[in-house]
Amino acid sequence: KTVANIKSQEKRNKQNEKRRARNAQVKSSIRTAAKKVEKAVAAKQSPEAVKELYVKFTSTIDKAAGVGVVHKKNAARKKSRVAKRVNALAKAQS
Repeated sequence: KTVANIKSQEKRNKQNEKRRARNAQVKSSIRTAAKKVEKAVAAKQSPEAVKELYVKFTSTIDKAAGVGVVHKKNAARKKSRVAKRVNALAKAQS
């Protein structure tokens, strides 16, 4: 922890700590959603089930990008990589 002796800096430190905690939670939920999709693809689940998980993943990451937790291009890149695997599974099972 930082030791501030100026009131505005104490407030700023408190705000930064809250934001850091919130950002960590959001990033964790992104990773969890991505892992769920990857696990479903690895287990060769039905394309419908995988698609549903992918939609939840994209929703989670888009919200994070909108707020600025992750950069919009970073979010787009992650969605693209996961989508590639989802589409490959769908193609393989059809």
